[in-house]
Amino acid sequence: MAITLTQLLEARDNRRARQLCLLSGYPGNAPVVLTVNIPGSEKRTPDSLVIARAALDALRLAFEGRILYEDSADLQTGWESYIVVSMSAAQAKEVTVEIEEKHPLGRLMDIDVIGPDGVPVSRTGDGHPQRRCLICNDDARACMRAATHSVTELLAKIHSMTEAYVQRY
Repeated sequence: MAITLTQLLEARDNRRARQLCLLSGYPGNAPVVLTVNIPGSEKRTPDSLVIARAALDALRLAFEGRILYEDSADLQTGWESYIVVSMSAAQAKEVTVEIEEKHPLGRLMDIDVIGPDGVPVSRTGDGHPQRRCLICNDDARACMRAATHSVTELLAKIHSMTEAYVQRY
C-alpha cells in the first residue's frame, strides 16, 4: 500500500519523539534505530521485511549481551526497530557502520545511532565513507538529488539483492 507524504513525515516525527524518549530513559547508553532504505511510496514490501529481519538479526548478534531495550514495529510507513545498547554512541556507530558496510544487505539498512545530544551520529564525522549508490556506486546522496536512477530501477536492484540473500542464507 502506497503511503502519503503526510504519513511519511508523521512517522519521522514519531521516530524522533521515540528516540528522545529512549535517550532520556537510558542516560549514558546509545539508542539505535533501524529502518529500511526503500525508495518510492510503498515502504512495506516482502523485500523490506526480509531486509528488516536480516538487519535485526545482525544487530542482535553484534550487540549480544549489551542490549538493554528492544522493540520493533512493522508499519505501513516501513519497519522500525529501537534498541538501546550499553555503550557509547561512538562505539555503537562503529558497530552499525560495520554491519551496513559488510552485511550482504547492509546497503539497504538505515541504522542510526543517536548521540547524547539527540542528534544521529554521522558516518562521515569519524572518517567512515559516504553511502554508495546501489546502481552506479557513486555517492548515493548525489544520485538521489539528481534522480539519476528511476524508482523502478532501484527496486529491481533491491529485489535482486534480497533474492540472492534469501537463496544464500
